[in-house]
Amino acid sequence: MARTPDHSPRTPAEPRVPGDLRPVGDEAPPAHDDVLRDVDVAWTGGERVDARGVQLAGARMTGVDLAGARLPLLDLEDVVVAGGSLANADLREATWRRVEIRGARLTGLRLTDARLDEVVLRDCRVDLAALGGSRLRRVVLVDCLMTGTDLQYVAGEDLLLERCDLREADLTGARFTRTELLGCPLEGARGLEQLRGVGMRWEDVLGSAGAFAGHLGVRLLDG
Repeated sequence: MARTPDHSPRTPAEPRVPGDLRPVGDEAPPAHDDVLRDVDVAWTGGERVDARGVQLAGARMTGVDLAGARLPLLDLEDVVVAGGSLANADLREATWRRVEIRGARLTGLRLTDARLDEVVLRDCRVDLAALGGSRLRRVVLVDCLMTGTDLQYVAGEDLLLERCDLREADLTGARFTRTELLGCPLEGARGLEQLRGVGMRWEDVLGSAGAFAGHLGVRLLDG
């Protein structure tokens, strides 16, 4: 008997962060092409930070303030981010592997043309962020605000979004494989036809009926 295809997203691996980490603060701000391993980072330089190609491995970032920072090509491997802000930061063409971000403010983050593998975001503000052209593989987002987020031409594989607010998001040209949306409002989102093949619960489909009808141009009748 032929095996039924499994369309469920595969679970990302957790970051492997050592227990003994060296603290790094504003006395050692990031510089171009820095490589830092086994560190607990607490940078607060915000928009003064301008460093290309920084690499962090086996690290924690606790309460950082990198709002408005310029960190293109940021390479994170086995990193946990707890709180803090990356709002309006420029992280285009970043590469992340086994990264977990909890309770961080990522409003307006520029993460275009990035490669995210085995990444988890929980309780984060990702509204108005730009992820256009990025590849997301084994990525989980839970309880995240994503209103107005730019997901144009994103390639998502093994992607799970649970209780994420996707109102006014732009999905134009996006492609999804083994992807599920659970409890995610879609009112005003663009490119909803790109959700073909995405898994949704029946109650979520009914809850998004107005969004789908509006997108299809369905004329609603009274009564």
